[in-house]
Amino acid sequence: MTEHGSSVAKAILAANQERRGALVGYLPVGFPDLDTSVEAAIAMARSGADVLEFGVPYSDPVMDGAVIQEATQTALAAGFRLADVFEAVRRVRDAVDVPVLVMTYWNPVMQYGVDAFARDLAAAGGAGLITPDITPDSADDWIAASEAHGLDRVFLAAPSSTDARLALVSRASTGFVYTVSTMGITGERAELDAAARGLTARLREQGAALACVGIGISTAEQVAGALEYADGAIVGTAFVRALRDGGVPQLAETVAGIARGTAR
Repeated sequence: MTEHGSSVAKAILAANQERRGALVGYLPVGFPDLDTSVEAAIAMARSGADVLEFGVPYSDPVMDGAVIQEATQTALAAGFRLADVFEAVRRVRDAVDVPVLVMTYWNPVMQYGVDAFARDLAAAGGAGLITPDITPDSADDWIAASEAHGLDRVFLAAPSSTDARLALVSRASTGFVYTVSTMGITGERAELDAAARGLTARLREQGAALACVGIGISTAEQVAGALEYADGAIVGTAFVRALRDGGVPQLAETVAGIARGTAR
């Protein structure tokens, strides 16, 4: 796993030195509209997020919960285009020095052209991609493009993965490994924590330098709990809900509150 030159890894390592760990914050591009999503991401960075994760709205979001699905449908209905991703990243990076990852299903990237997408993301100041629906052994073109354009590759690891698969994900990922629980959104909180904790330990055994966990984390206490074993905590739904219900001011307040969980 190559960390060298990774702005994402540097941000996470800095958060681990200064505090208990990093807060990674997710929002969809174009929700509720492009300008507001840019303003929201900037507010998130200024309110305590160490890494930003911009989601690409997609018509078939198989891995998203109801709140995020609703937000991405709103963005699509408002006329979201893939070019908006690069504009949003550029505008956020002009305003704040926080790395911006793009989380995307693979189909839009393939439609755009893998190398062209990597080139345009790098030109906009983006840090890399989180790719939930491709695995390293089927990502040769993306691995080549990310190397060529200096972008991070964040692959996902799940408790159902074999040790061999976790080793592959650990080797192929840069920035961090996205550690998910497949216990389902209705699983008991303690079970989710146990699954993520065990998976993070297995990833470390397989050589993962940095692991961030996203398992329906929505409070400062849950962030603090995740940072007992992981390098970063990923929060999405709670931030999307805050933006939906109270606009950018409520989002900023929510991020600041949840970010308190990263304090020593």
